Amino acid sequence: MDKKQRHILKPEQKALNINLNKQIYGTFAEIGAGQEVARNFFQAGAAVGTIAKTMSAYDKTYSDSIYGAEESGRYVCESRLYKMLDHEYNLMFERLTDVRPDSAFFVFADTVAAINYKRTIKGHGWLGVRFQLTPDGPANDLLIHVNLKDQSNHLQQEAIGILGVNMIYACYKFTDDLDEFVQSMVDGIWGRMEIDMVRLDGPDFEHVDNRLLTYKVVKHGLTEVAMFSKHGRSIHASEFLWKKDLMVVRGHFRPPTKVTMDVFESGLKQFKKEEGVHEDRATIMAEITMENLKVNGEISEKDYLERADALCALGYNVIISDCDNHQNLVNYLSDLNIGKLGLVIGVKELYLIIDDKYNNNQDGRMLVAFGELFNRNITVYVYPAYLRKGKELVTAKTLIVPDGIHFLYKHLIDANQIVEITDYNKEQLDIMPWNILDSIQNGGEWEHCVPEELVQPIKEKGLFNYVEKKDLA
Repeated sequence: MDKKQRHILKPEQKALNINLNKQIYGTFAEIGAGQEVARNFFQAGAAVGTIAKTMSAYDKTYSDSIYGAEESGRYVCESRLYKMLDHEYNLMFERLTDVRPDSAFFVFADTVAAINYKRTIKGHGWLGVRFQLTPDGPANDLLIHVNLKDQSNHLQQEAIGILGVNMIYACYKFTDDLDEFVQSMVDGIWGRMEIDMVRLDGPDFEHVDNRLLTYKVVKHGLTEVAMFSKHGRSIHASEFLWKKDLMVVRGHFRPPTKVTMDVFESGLKQFKKEEGVHEDRATIMAEITMENLKVNGEISEKDYLERADALCALGYNVIISDCDNHQNLVNYLSDLNIGKLGLVIGVKELYLIIDDKYNNNQDGRMLVAFGELFNRNITVYVYPAYLRKGKELVTAKTLIVPDGIHFLYKHLIDANQIVEITDYNKEQLDIMPWNILDSIQNGGEWEHCVPEELVQPIKEKGLFNYVEKKDLA
């Protein structure tokens, strides 16, 4: 969590605070395991001034009769949550607008699957609030996705109840402070869940950049992995990547260059040809780690958003992660219903990974250490580079590794768990991002080294501390 000291209210205090606000009035609709949110408001007292209706459509048939069936057959999903919010908010607005003209309406909805008796379901859910900030004001939406960590159904339901209270309270108390807004979601339940998507939008929040919210849920430790789309919208892997084959490109992207584009294009082209990959369902994403965001040990939100601007301009969806170890990302993605997974890294990064695992696992754990990353669920694609003086091109197959691991490395190559990217543009390998960044910041020649789509955004938005040549006179 953030080192800043925060005054944290208990769930019952938050619920009572909302109940005592005569303006706030709304409906609770809860499906599945999420039956506890309304109860918190009832138990806090004075709920008659807050709760218009509570309902639970636990049976799927009855739920379908109210909200309609899901084409995917899934009930714990984003589309289900939106149907619930639409139905309940429209119903309340239609029936109560004239009766309660001084009320700011809200609907809280959730669809949750808690851990089951056989432990085949770990527990996760979608929760949302549609709310007015002022009477007769526009409707806004807060959506989150949560993975539950408690090892009993009862405790997971309890945690969902507290989370719902935190969400409603944050909507009315913390929307002017995104850090407080994000951190408050896990008040009283820190460590009991992972919130890996937060989306806040609506007419009152046009100024909120959801890419920044995505960054903050990782920054404050609510999750190790979060995502946003090329349109800047917070997304969740269970919806966006469902049954897709995924290739991930990890990098600094400061700035993306023509080599970056070649990594994406050549990597995806080769990935689509692999056995088991469905060409029409294969997709690629950029990954920025918190470590790669650091410049001189610090992270600038301005710099982060500039990298996000550049990647969105190129049409890429983005993963933000706190996964220095690639295996943490693999573990996260392996819990989702996706197909084949490919990871693209540069040959220099591959060497650093191998060197680290070799030097830190001389106690007999070497095979285990490499098995954690190079398993059957992932293929590592290696992009070549000039690493040494004299312009010697190094590929996955020509990379020199420590003698003690040479046999294991060759096995990974032969087993196609480490794969060379072969159809790359050799003429562009001289382009080095740090040289391009220096040219952008010091009025040098750089336009020919970045994708055409980035030239105007860099100049017009002043990305990466762009300096015009004429300013250097």
